[in-house]
Amino acid sequence: VLDAPQLGVEQAAMVVESLPDGARLVLGGDPGVLWSAGAGRVFADLLAARICPQIASRTPDPGPVGELVSAVGVGELVSVDSPGHEVAVVPVRDPREAVHRTVQLIADSVPRAIGIPSEQTQVITPGHGGAVGTRVLNAALKERFNPGPGRFGGFDPGDRVAYSPQPGRTVLGRVVTGDAEGLHLDLGGAAVAVAPDDVERTLRHGWAVTAHQAVGQRWPAVVAVLPGDAGAALTRSWVYTAFGRAERHLSVVQGVGPALAEAVASVLPAPRTTRLPALLRAAARG
Repeated sequence: VLDAPQLGVEQAAMVVESLPDGARLVLGGDPGVLWSAGAGRVFADLLAARICPQIASRTPDPGPVGELVSAVGVGELVSVDSPGHEVAVVPVRDPREAVHRTVQLIADSVPRAIGIPSEQTQVITPGHGGAVGTRVLNAALKERFNPGPGRFGGFDPGDRVAYSPQPGRTVLGRVVTGDAEGLHLDLGGAAVAVAPDDVERTLRHGWAVTAHQAVGQRWPAVVAVLPGDAGAALTRSWVYTAFGRAERHLSVVQGVGPALAEAVASVLPAPRTTRLPALLRAAARG
């Protein structure tokens, strides 16, 4: 199971119950990323219980992005040498400028300076609401890249979308077309039809997503947007997750000032009440 930190207790129980006797279960994942959207933190609890073999095999990504992400993982926000513009910090003063610079980065700066096309760049921001949340950013990015009336439940053919068939699971793709049967999507080569009654519940535009939606996926370029009102939402694991989605280039639209360094240095995720480590140790002793 890849990206095992995303397993909540219900999903993990389903995985274990589906295994035949004698099977081996191998869980892989980075313990530094955001926890599951559902209850529990199964992967972290298994590590803490120390009742099964553990193999640490993470090799940091090369280059300035890998250096930055590795430092964030241990609580340090460092300035990295970036001769090829692999990492760029773009200071902004207010939400309006943050939205403007985000669109500018994807439409012009990153393709021109880095050579990564717009469709291979992903925007990540802390939340859906607010002046620079996914709703506002997606509206601005749709207007720039695929303007249209949204005649199919707010969507048009060519729109980038985030499809969430169940809580905690998001797949990114594009709208192919829409008809009386619903919206027809291309999700990384897989064709999926979303019934009209399910569109509002399962679909959002996908030019901009949250870090929780981005976990488990990577892109050639990422624009991480940190507006001024996001300081309270930032944690080390959020920054580590968002920055770590970038393979070749990371732009940080920086509007939170020193709150970014403070979050990386000291703000850990809120604890979750869980008895799983104690239960696992007791089961192992029994």
